[in-house]
Amino acid sequence: MAQTEGAMKYFLLINRNEAVYDQLSDAERQALHARYAAYGKKMMEAGIVQGGAMLEPTRTATTVRRRNGKRLITEGPFVENAEQICGAATIEVKDLDEALEWAAGHPDAELGSVEVRPIAPWKEGA
Repeated sequence: MAQTEGAMKYFLLINRNEAVYDQLSDAERQALHARYAAYGKKMMEAGIVQGGAMLEPTRTATTVRRRNGKRLITEGPFVENAEQICGAATIEVKDLDEALEWAAGHPDAELGSVEVRPIAPWKEGA
């Protein structure tokens, strides 16, 4: 997608504590999922979404490394963290303040955190 004149692209790295999420009751989980849907709809209506995805839990992950020319596979996440990546979104907004406002409105900002990073433009030959 082409960038709108004067707009900036940001990557939202959405994190939450899977152990806390797993302890939610069915009713709490349904309420949270309704909030996700409302938040996503609001972002779509604002026209800022460039892409994104919700991820399966880290127990479904496979981590790949290459050491000394050999591919090493680890089932599950490589690092143990208090919070795990549960999704990501690319947004296009006017500035960092607007990106931070959208990040603060994400439901997982209450259960975990939303890291906001500017997307570096691709430079041929860099």
